Order: sequence, then structure tokens, then C-alpha cells
Amino acid sequence: METESPGRPSSEQTFSGLLLQLTCQGTPGTDGAAQDPVVQQLDALIGAADWPELFQRDPAMPQALEQVARILSGKAAPPKEEDFRGAPETRGAERAASVGTVFLRLLERVEAAKDSLDPSTVMPALRLAAPHIYLFSVTHSQEQPWTSPESQKVAREVLALLLRVTNCVSVAEFLRGENEDQAGRFTAVMGLLKPELNKESWKNNPATKHVFSWTLHHVTRPWLSHYLERSLPPSLLISDDYQMENKILGVRCLHHIVLNVPAADLRQFNRAQVLYHALFNHLYTPESDLIQAVLECLLDLFPVLERPLQWKAPEPRPMGPCDDVLQLILTHMEPEYRILLRRTYAKNLPAFVERLGILTVRHLKRLEPVIIGYLEVYDGPEEEARLRILETLKLTIQHCWPRIPHRLEVFLKTLLKMVCDVVKDQSLTPEPVKMALLQKAIDCLVLLDHCSCGQVTVSEKQPLILPQLGSKIHLW
Repeated sequence: METESPGRPSSEQTFSGLLLQLTCQGTPGTDGAAQDPVVQQLDALIGAADWPELFQRDPAMPQALEQVARILSGKAAPPKEEDFRGAPETRGAERAASVGTVFLRLLERVEAAKDSLDPSTVMPALRLAAPHIYLFSVTHSQEQPWTSPESQKVAREVLALLLRVTNCVSVAEFLRGENEDQAGRFTAVMGLLKPELNKESWKNNPATKHVFSWTLHHVTRPWLSHYLERSLPPSLLISDDYQMENKILGVRCLHHIVLNVPAADLRQFNRAQVLYHALFNHLYTPESDLIQAVLECLLDLFPVLERPLQWKAPEPRPMGPCDDVLQLILTHMEPEYRILLRRTYAKNLPAFVERLGILTVRHLKRLEPVIIGYLEVYDGPEEEARLRILETLKLTIQHCWPRIPHRLEVFLKTLLKMVCDVVKDQSLTPEPVKMALLQKAIDCLVLLDHCSCGQVTVSEKQPLILPQLGSKIHLW
């Protein structure tokens, strides 16, 4: 039996020895020089090793590659969040770029070995290391306080090469598998993220939330339902934070889950109600970006919560979550004076009227002063709020027309006053915006005329503003 010369260790022994040296460095952190000597030695070893021989002769290669990938990824981990209050951490970005170079060399050697050997011999060895390499590349591929243009470029190259070596055409296929029956790597990635996604530790690494969100958005229907237990709790945890950035990020993760998980799975174990209450509480936070994200998510969650009801005519239809949310929105809208919040509320109001349909009559008492108040106030050159409120009024007339004649005078006066203001407006409002306002106002006036049996039509003896606008807009 042949024995290796003790004075000249084999490549496997050198690899294992350096791996032991890396492991004995302690828990990988962010301290130390940008050019880590151990990383440089490993880079040289990877370049000099005979990889086909290693894959054929060393049965411990999967564990060895996983250990190397874990240590390297840990050495490139960004500093804690509070460390970014001063100047950007350039040393960490340099260290990440050097680690990325090592990953590139490693993947190149693995790809070359795969071409010369049977892929079934090489790919199992990369299976355990691939999630670590993926986490490194996602952590450093986007513009963040801990990255630089160089580290971003290297990280993107690592991700592209990883996909090529694993025969995946996209990140989504890498995570979920080629088809529904084939297991992807999302479970392994989430297994690595799980220790950092609990209540006590999720803020220790500032990249964790971004990596989780970016990964989650690449797993869609029907695969995401298989990973609901792993993706829903972290999303709720991030959305429940006090920082606005984290709230919005968490709500967007929840929205992705709502869009890509079947309604039956969301209703199971009362998950949909948990989502609803978590989102509803955010509506009390006066921040336009958060309100927009929450309302978009709620509008897609309502079909899950409000299953078709078997309604009996003598009994009033019960109030649902959509009614509760609209009631709260209207309560906030009426006294709101901040332009961004007014625009956000007005932007989403038509969708609520469209969803409730005739049941909007329940909210006419609150909706009427909101429509009147918003149409009376100039909203800036783009007139976003007034255009959306006119759309809301149009939908309200269409769905609630039996109740509109009782409010005809109020709506008519408001519309005519707004039309006069727009025609006389000498501000910076672009002409196309003025024409859009006038067109939507005319549409509402036509609907008011139809549902009031012709009471809006101006007689020939009183040619007020309607015929003038009609000839201008070519409507009637």
C-alpha cells in the first residue's frame, strides 16, 4: 500500500490543513485587514490544486467545500448597522471583493472539472457550498453602505457563474428547482438565514433583511406555498419593526406572499386574519409610502378574507374587512392636509369603491364630504388627487345611482365650481392635465344627468357653462 511522503503533503492534505487553519481563526467577523493572508493562501491553493483528482479521490470534498464557502462568506459579512453612521466601510468592501475573487476561481475550477468528469461526480460536492456562495453574492451585488462598485461587480460575476455551473437559467430556478417536483435550494438558503431571522438577532447583520426579501421575491406560485412556514414569520417580523424602511420592506414581502400563495393555504390556521390585523395596524402610521404599500397588499388580500357569502334578502349584508378599511381611510382622509398622504389615499380610493360596488352606499355619508373637500383644493401641477377623486365620484355614481339623486345638488355644485376654477386657472398646471380634469368632470356630469332623469341638462334659455365645455371638449 502506497503512503504519502510526510515531507510533501498531497493537495488534499494541504487543502484540509488550510481549512483547519481557517476554522481555528475563530468566528469569522469583520475585523482585520482588507487583504486577509488566509484568503490569499486559499486563493493560491485553489488555483494550484488538481480538482479532477480531488473530486475522484476525496470523499470529504462536499464538506470541505461547504466549510470553505462558509468561512469565506463569513469573512465578507458586513459590519453591524450602527457602524454605518459615519463614513462608508470601504475596507469591508475591499475584503468582499477579494473574497469574491476566490469564489470566482473556485467556481471556475469546479466548472472545468465538471467538463472533464461526469457531472454526477462534481455536482454533489457543490451542493452544500452553493447556498453559502449564493448568500455572499446577493449580500454584495446591490448598492448598499457596505458595498462598492468593485465588490458589486465581483458579486454579480460570482452569482452568474454559480448559475452557470449549477445549470440554472435564472435565480428563480436556482432557488425553486426546474419544476414543481424538483427540490430547489430555497430551503437550504432559508436554513442558513434562519439563525439571523429571529427577534433577537435579525438586526445584527444589516444585509439579512435585504437578502431575505430579494430571495423571497424570486420564488413565485406555485412553489412559494411549499415554503410558507419559512417565509411568513420573517416577513411579519420585519414589518413589525419601528423603523419605516423595515416596515415597508416587510409589507412588500407580505404582499408577495399574498400574491403567490393559494387562498386556501392562507386561510389555513387563520393566517389570512393574522396578515390582515398586522396590515390594518399600519394604517394608523401617517407615512405615505407605508400606506401605499399596505393598501396595495390589503386590496389583494380581501378576496382571500371575504369569501362569497350566501346572503338572504331580509337580512342586511354583514360588514367585511374592506368596509372596515374604507371606513378608516375616509376618517383619515377628511382632515388630512399633507399633500403626499392626500394623494396616496385618493389614488387607492377608486379600487375600494370598485370592490364594494353597490355596498359603497354604506359609506356615502363619509365619502360625500371627502369628495367635495378634495375637489375644492388645488393639488399642484399634476392634480393627482383631484383626478383620482373624480374617478372615485364616477364609480360611486355608477354603483350607487339609486342614492345619487338625493345628493345631486351637492355634487353638481362641486363639479361646476371645480370646472370654473380649472378654466380660470392661470398657474403652472399643464394644458393636458386641465383637459383631463374637464373631461372627467364632464363624464361625472353626464352620469349625474342620466341617474337624475335629465335634471342636469341646461335649457336653451340658460346656456351656462355646459354647452361651452361641450364644444371645447367635443363631448356633447
